[in-house]
Amino acid sequence: MLNISEWSGTFNSGKKPWLILGKGPTFQKIRELDISSYDLCSLNHVVRELPVTLAHIIDLDVVTDCAEAIDRNARFLAMPYRPHVRNKPSEKTLQDFTLEHPLLGKLEREGRLLWYNLSSSLPHSDSPVIKAKFFSAEAALNLLVACGVKVVRSLGVDGGQTYSNDFDDLKNKTLLANGHMDFDKQFKGICETIRKTDVSYAPLYFDAPIRVFVGTDAVQKMGVRMLEYSIKKHTPVSVEVVPIDDRDVPVPEDPKNRSRTGFSFCRFHIPKLCSFQGRAIYMDADMQVFTDLGNLWTWPMGDVDILYCQQPAERGRTPQYSVMLMNCSNLDWDIQKIIRGLDEQKYSYEDLMGNCCILAEDRKRMGLPYEWNSLEYYEEGKTRLLHYTDMPTQPWVSNRNPSGQLWYDLLKEAVLEGFVTIDDIYLEIEKGHVSPELPRWAGLPDPGNIEELMKRWIPPYKRFAGDIKSRIAGNSGTQVMKQRGLLFELRRLLSIR
Repeated sequence: MLNISEWSGTFNSGKKPWLILGKGPTFQKIRELDISSYDLCSLNHVVRELPVTLAHIIDLDVVTDCAEAIDRNARFLAMPYRPHVRNKPSEKTLQDFTLEHPLLGKLEREGRLLWYNLSSSLPHSDSPVIKAKFFSAEAALNLLVACGVKVVRSLGVDGGQTYSNDFDDLKNKTLLANGHMDFDKQFKGICETIRKTDVSYAPLYFDAPIRVFVGTDAVQKMGVRMLEYSIKKHTPVSVEVVPIDDRDVPVPEDPKNRSRTGFSFCRFHIPKLCSFQGRAIYMDADMQVFTDLGNLWTWPMGDVDILYCQQPAERGRTPQYSVMLMNCSNLDWDIQKIIRGLDEQKYSYEDLMGNCCILAEDRKRMGLPYEWNSLEYYEEGKTRLLHYTDMPTQPWVSNRNPSGQLWYDLLKEAVLEGFVTIDDIYLEIEKGHVSPELPRWAGLPDPGNIEELMKRWIPPYKRFAGDIKSRIAGNSGTQVMKQRGLLFELRRLLSIR
């Protein structure tokens, strides 16, 4: 028998994109979609429905049930070196079973039977171990990635508790027979594979990758990285996270209309970055996501081109455009013209940033629930995106944020996984972007010279306030403002970013 690595070299498995076919409800979409450009990988009983390049089966019972269909429809069959029997690894090897099972013996003789090491058993030889914790879709995706496949799509790899109607006869036989309550747990493994590899993965009917543009500046590099990790931790679809800033944006003539951050205006450049096609999501860097971003990406937009979030009146927070779902196909924005509008006094900074005045009222709507931009408020199981919008208590500069432990736990997890390294954190400390105490707050090793670092560290928001003072006063920053008026102005400006 060939192992999967040997086979992938001879078959050139990475030449075409692959389509994984599961038994979930979306399998029915196969009748509507063009699958002709894909190599097909079926999971378990799906092999009985159509010809496939590779049938992937973990449990020997499925081979017995589908023997005739496997022989007829599968060009190759891939199984663990120690197949499962009734959802548990067998002591016998696949080689042993070729002597007992007529179909397996036949496939071996014809060079159609492939083996691989599944993480549920001790590995055989030095062949790669394919990780799967809950369901076969995890193993199939990891198997294809190990074979060098770069693009994978799927149908029928769904959450929930049901099969497609095509598999009604199996609902009382195999549905969740491994004891799990639903199929949702497979997404954790799929998220991990996407996060740790360069595979492009999404359901076939899904517009992927999700495009997220993050407004940021030099001091928020760690915030962007952690936002990206939080998105990819929960989103079982490929996501492209693109940091953007105001470096290529013209500077308005009037200091009062100038950017309050290093990224205020860059969001208006997003449609052009997307070639004025498809959707995009805008976020600020100081955010953390707690759920599948695909739910926001596919939110119905109706006849508007921008959706942003409402805010509960009782919290005293003003709705803002720091999270936006954008239809770039209809947004013909030109950043040069937008800044020129400020210079020509057609509108003010507050009109532009606080009300997106360059877009007609009937083309924008406060149609997203506040949970997608929850300003300094977290409710377990309900908050989808937490916005650490109050600069003096952002978790990377202060341990006084009521929700800061959520961010520290995420940071420690990201370090343990290698998504962020401890050296990355130390570098941001040296640059003065995060508190020297941040590693301690997250339960990570302190830098060796923490006392020295603390003596000379100035939180970025204090430097930011000084910069705003300079912007308000004019280019030279030498004009004197009354203290009371300055504090009022800073509070006003910091609320509109």
